[in-house]
Amino acid sequence: MTVHQWGVVPFEEAEVRMQMLHAQAVQHKENHLILCSHPPLFTVGSDDKNAWSVKTVRCGRGGSITAHTLGQCIFYFVFQTPNPARFYANVRKAFEAFFFRHLPKVTYDKHNPGFYIENRKIASLGFRYSQGVSLYGVALNVDVDLNFHAQVPPCGLESVVPTSLAAEGVNMNEEEVFTEVVKNIEEVFNA
Repeated sequence: MTVHQWGVVPFEEAEVRMQMLHAQAVQHKENHLILCSHPPLFTVGSDDKNAWSVKTVRCGRGGSITAHTLGQCIFYFVFQTPNPARFYANVRKAFEAFFFRHLPKVTYDKHNPGFYIENRKIASLGFRYSQGVSLYGVALNVDVDLNFHAQVPPCGLESVVPTSLAAEGVNMNEEEVFTEVVKNIEEVFNA
């Protein structure tokens, strides 16, 4: 697994670069994990047909609307996925290990894919699979502008509000989160 640390990168640029890595991964049978964050924007998955009150950027992942701001750790997986269900279960396992250690109240909701504490969403998952390789990934709120995130309900779920590690009392910076989650991913995927 090759880990790419892109820092803060505009979403549209990240999407183009991810597509380039995807083509490389298809050709060379490689796994790439991209770590980054985006300037403030809302992305909408390809299957979402809602009209939103905020400006959105449509993208190829599944799922509904997702807010992105600085202070959010984004993990884009460009992984070989001969079995998407097993791949997805491994991604969940890596993040569940992180939450178990730092915020055990977090649960995964399979009906509304994401990680929650009661009605508060702390992480979103959205993937696409093409030619046996995954695209997109997980956005984990570390210390984000919750006012920006709250402009729309996370993933369009009216009864859900955004939260973050900081808002839940977990004092970690992005680098610490990236480091620990990458270690979990390496263990789960035997990378």
